[in-house]
Amino acid sequence: MAGGAAADAVDGRVDEAQVVALARKLRPDVCLVDIRMPGLDGIEVTRALAGPGIADPLRVVIVTTFDTDEYVYGALRAGAAGFLLKDAGPALLIEAVRAAGAGDALISPSITVRLLQRLGPPPRPAGARAGNQLSDRELQIARSVARGRTNAEIAAELFISLSTVKTHITRIQDKLGIRNRVELAAWSWENRIMGSSP
Repeated sequence: MAGGAAADAVDGRVDEAQVVALARKLRPDVCLVDIRMPGLDGIEVTRALAGPGIADPLRVVIVTTFDTDEYVYGALRAGAAGFLLKDAGPALLIEAVRAAGAGDALISPSITVRLLQRLGPPPRPAGARAGNQLSDRELQIARSVARGRTNAEIAAELFISLSTVKTHITRIQDKLGIRNRVELAAWSWENRIMGSSP
């Protein structure tokens, strides 16, 4: 969010409506929002900037110390394109901002794994038809995404370039009809591809 607005918000001099109005006026590529700010509810700010039904939504990444399921689910339902813990480090923050700017989503790896493991029983058996569309390499990458790996980590693990990872992820999303990494990770867990190797 714009530096002045963030500074004013910390001092408690700006309310949610003013922060939202300023963000809409300035149209930053990506807004970084905390869950709890003095006088502000980060989830409500996110919903007002990026929530369902918002025309021309902004891209919001939540950066916070609070990782309770309630906050994570609330932020994602409110339209957040990312959810990072403040101890995630600068490299992951940069990747989350870039992902959000590109229309993708990134969630702290520890949160991604925890959320996906809590999904209900998978509705489809292993090897469901959609999975048959993916090559062995695409299945490897889908598993890595579901384990919370960043693009850079996947590239290093598989000895391929970062641009190749991005290309594979785009192709996987196109084949499966999904929009982002979060949906890809959920698909991987739902289809029980996590324990097998190509």
